[in-house]
Amino acid sequence: MAKKTPTNKTPNFEKALSELESLVDDMEQGHLSLEESLKRFEKGIALSTECQQALQNAELKIKQLVEKNGKLLEQDIDLET
Repeated sequence: MAKKTPTNKTPNFEKALSELESLVDDMEQGHLSLEESLKRFEKGIALSTECQQALQNAELKIKQLVEKNGKLLEQDIDLET
């Protein structure tokens, strides 16, 4: 039985943002056809969603770390008294 390799579904914020910026630059030049502009706009929406998801994931992780750290600090204070 073959092992399935896990796919990395974690959005790469820097890569997606860079690609999104490149798409915007290309579209702002005004030399694309309507069809190509629509394709790039659609890709831009997908990249924007990836960036938003990556930011939400980072925010959640920060909240979890702050909560965990706060609990550790409370425990340290309790031990000192």
